[in-house]
Amino acid sequence: MTKREESPKSVSTAKGLIIAAPASGCGKTVLTLGLLRRLKQAKAAAASFKVGPDYIDPAFHAAASGRECVNLDSWAMRPETLSRLAASLGQESEVIIGEGVMGLFDGARALAKHGGGRGGGRDGAGVAANDGSTADLAAKTGWPVVLVIDVKGQGASVAALVEGFASFRTDIAIAGVVFNRVASEAHERVLREACESAVPEIALLGSLPNDPALALPARHLGLVQARENPRLEAFLDRAAEIVAGRIDHERLIGLARAASIAPAHEGPPGALLRPLGQRTAIATDDAFAFTYSAVLEGWRAAGAELSLFSPLADEGPDGDSDAVYLPGGYPELHAGRLAANARFMAGLRAAARRGAVIYGECGGYMVLGRALIDGEGRAHEMAGLLPLETSFAERKLHLGYRKVSLVGDAAPLGGKDIRFRGHEFHYATIVTEGPGERLFAACDAQDGPLGPAGLRERRVMGSFIHLIDRAEAR
Repeated sequence: MTKREESPKSVSTAKGLIIAAPASGCGKTVLTLGLLRRLKQAKAAAASFKVGPDYIDPAFHAAASGRECVNLDSWAMRPETLSRLAASLGQESEVIIGEGVMGLFDGARALAKHGGGRGGGRDGAGVAANDGSTADLAAKTGWPVVLVIDVKGQGASVAALVEGFASFRTDIAIAGVVFNRVASEAHERVLREACESAVPEIALLGSLPNDPALALPARHLGLVQARENPRLEAFLDRAAEIVAGRIDHERLIGLARAASIAPAHEGPPGALLRPLGQRTAIATDDAFAFTYSAVLEGWRAAGAELSLFSPLADEGPDGDSDAVYLPGGYPELHAGRLAANARFMAGLRAAARRGAVIYGECGGYMVLGRALIDGEGRAHEMAGLLPLETSFAERKLHLGYRKVSLVGDAAPLGGKDIRFRGHEFHYATIVTEGPGERLFAACDAQDGPLGPAGLRERRVMGSFIHLIDRAEAR
């Protein structure tokens, strides 16, 4: 059992804040990572979290801080799950640093590409409850926001932006601002003077330069994974150096506040999802890296024994495992290698023959199918455990929160009509799917029906949807 799973003996005194931005790509990840690495260098006890559904950024947080990062998702998580995870961050920590998602006010509708994140007027009226935005989480936790603004091509106009963000919702606090991609000292002086005049109550914490060394490589789905970046340590140290030299980081940390959210009962959250089995083998490597720490810790807390194996290293699941979990990741980038790994494929098929539960999400679902067509149009034979063929050559973005309920009796996940909340984000297309029993009935975040999702054949099942938590009436 991990430290986070132990029941707290007292109320946490840790204080937190959230690094947010007006939009994606403004520099909040660079500031968060530099700050976490600087705190680690100073031997400060710091915990971190990522707002919303994200598998990639938390791994960067963990590399920077040396501590596991959790996701906090106000749309997909039950209130009890959210409050207990938030409380668990404060155990053995002095400060909690969170990184927002997209723009500060962008929630479920923005994730679904249905429009922007405008949620209400100056009094907060009309703001959608549980909209999944960074602002929504800030309001629920009481943690203040530090706004990172990309000021390239902008001067005194930045003051209007800051004033607008600060007054847009009265249930959150914009406590500080960091300017990113500042061109010169004169440029920064213009920015400071404009903001000091318009919003003197908001702390101006410094600036990040327009430095190519602060760039991270990216591809479809986001940044190239932390585990795949050979220059990551050098990047983190450079980011920490810039934060130490250009940001008033002590003042920034001083803006942190105690959370106003508290769990109704002490202790870790219960299992977010039912354990797949007593002995669950989990695929984990560059092709299968998309797991939520809270889900795995919930399985452990429920008594499940977890073992790890690497399909890319041609490893199969333990022979005594009664469940196999193939999470998402990038199998489309490694399809040929996976197809050639005979021990891995034989191990999956053997697990299916002995009646083990096999569950695949997104990339894992693709591997359970008959064939995967890679980006160059080459077809590769997969495990053949589900009647499914997918293609990465024909790409289409699928993105958004999902509400799903089980169709039929998929006992390993729960009984009939059990409901979940989750997320979908991939570019693969389905060439053929079925015939066969469907796994889920799915809706989008606004309850728009999406039809059936996924497949089930005896105890082998999967879909493109990443499950986050069980659902409850809201």
